[in-house]
Amino acid sequence: VRRKYMFFLQTNVAIPIVITAAAPGKGGGVLDRPAEKVSPGRQSEFDKKKSRKMSPPFRVVLHNDNENRREYVVQVLMKVIPGMTVDNAVNIMQEAHVNGMAVVIVCSQPEAEEHCTALRGNGLRSSIEPASGGC
Repeated sequence: VRRKYMFFLQTNVAIPIVITAAAPGKGGGVLDRPAEKVSPGRQSEFDKKKSRKMSPPFRVVLHNDNENRREYVVQVLMKVIPGMTVDNAVNIMQEAHVNGMAVVIVCSQPEAEEHCTALRGNGLRSSIEPASGGC
């Protein structure tokens, strides 16, 4: 039996895993569950992800303003929201400009608060609201 040790970086935490493989021709390897050490009083990454998935969703709403240029709004959206594309940012900016507000992203409450704070920190008007109620 031969063992291979690998490390995966996930959100700045190295997670060691052990891959155990049988001799050639004896079948595939077995992937052991990652061993993650958690200090007392702290949540593991798994627990954090689980709580995010289970918490009720919130909308981050961008409100139109007459102070910021459209190009700047697009740049801020792409900087603040992970995975935001130029096309999506332009569409959100345009919807906020025409309708007065636009939903930027739906996510957990802590993430929504972080995004809202970051948007405000860059001079944009934003708010959060529960995604379950309303239109």
